[in-house]
Amino acid sequence: MKNANRPTEGSIIAVEPIRNTKDITTIKKRLDSPRDFALFVLGINTALRASDLLKIAVGQIRHLGPGDTLPIREQKTGKERRLTLNPAAHGAIAKLLATMPNAADDAPLFQSRKGGKALTVSTLNNMVKRWCSWCNLTGNYGSHTLRKTFGYHHRVTFGTDLPTLMKVFGHATQGQTLHYLGIQETEVKDAFMREL
Repeated sequence: MKNANRPTEGSIIAVEPIRNTKDITTIKKRLDSPRDFALFVLGINTALRASDLLKIAVGQIRHLGPGDTLPIREQKTGKERRLTLNPAAHGAIAKLLATMPNAADDAPLFQSRKGGKALTVSTLNNMVKRWCSWCNLTGNYGSHTLRKTFGYHHRVTFGTDLPTLMKVFGHATQGQTLHYLGIQETEVKDAFMREL
């Protein structure tokens, strides 16, 4: 059965990052479930695709601390990626793991409320839309918003250079990374507005 909400083949539907750090703080404060809080915080702090985020098993992450490396085999590319857990991601994961002390190593870290199965990308997509609605954000938001939020803030807020972000996202060109982050037009306009 065809999903009526799925874009037609060849169409370009881009989701937005959460650009305002106040909105990120608002969402964090409202997330009262350790699972949802960890999902949001890990998503915006690792740049993982939703499918890779949701396939993390408890055993992959249970014994990691801040600054430790988590190896992930990307579902889309098949490439191994190594990411470092920052203190915020580690703290959120630790709180979640405290609620599941008897979880097997192969259990999904982010489980549905029914039967302990892994959350689906579709479910995460709906969750992100709901979280963004709390801040009255208009635009297109979904599961990929978490990954884009990481990139947007690393470029705009933290000033991370494009070659580093290219490596993080696995992009071949700087133009691809700028387009992905949705900030190229703004940067070009800003360049023209600078006076000599």
